[in-house]
Amino acid sequence: MPSRSPSAAPHLARIALFPIKSLDGMVVERARFAPGSGLVHDRAFAIFDETGRIVNGKRDARVHAIRAEYAPDLESVRIGVGASREWFSLRDRRPLEAWLSSYFEMPVTVRADAESGFPDDTQAPGPTVISTATLAEVASWYGSMTLDSARRRFRANLEIGGVPAFWEDRLYGEPGEPIPFTVGAAMLAGTNPCQRCVVPSRDQETGATIDAFSKTFAERREERLPPWAHRSRFNHYYRLAINTVTMPQTIGATIAILDRVEVATQVSEPLG
Repeated sequence: MPSRSPSAAPHLARIALFPIKSLDGMVVERARFAPGSGLVHDRAFAIFDETGRIVNGKRDARVHAIRAEYAPDLESVRIGVGASREWFSLRDRRPLEAWLSSYFEMPVTVRADAESGFPDDTQAPGPTVISTATLAEVASWYGSMTLDSARRRFRANLEIGGVPAFWEDRLYGEPGEPIPFTVGAAMLAGTNPCQRCVVPSRDQETGATIDAFSKTFAERREERLPPWAHRSRFNHYYRLAINTVTMPQTIGATIAILDRVEVATQVSEPLG
């Protein structure tokens, strides 16, 4: 039987879900794969303006001041700014929409998609992957940044422990050559290093921006790119974490903390 010891390497060290896209996440012990390739409850809701565009931190820095926490059954959310917070249903979302519309000073709606969610990369909508060591390394580039702050800035779903920084750069090949890997019994394939936006440069509590964040990041990322990374995938070096697709046989499967992570040698089925 495979070891589930925390010292086993590589292993799944942390799972984060972000039920409402762009708002606070939640850490869970296990997660199940949804029909659309992502994790159940991850980015299952999103805030839309009147033109049908998603309201996110990339477009509106006011998003960062909103605090959100979720009921265990994920049917309600406690939301607010500062110390003033209240509970809202995620079934009847009209009161939540009214609160958000007032906050953003424009009409917004909250839409749901339980099967596919609202991933950033619709071509690779599986969970995003990064290592704990990578986040710690990146945090060290910015003085007072903590590991938890780096986690909140980069918002990855699956964190791998027991590996060196940038280990996850093993999980993509040349364009069109996904790299298959397993997390417990789940089968995924890494497709590309994720291109980042302005959001990681901002403090997730205050929205304050670190000066020259992306320039510093790109310089350090290029300097520290590991030998196993494919440089051809970096038209610029402001990229971090790996986008993935989920193999069809994995839909409905569950992963849990301490599951082993193994890089496979070939794709057993065509990617969906």
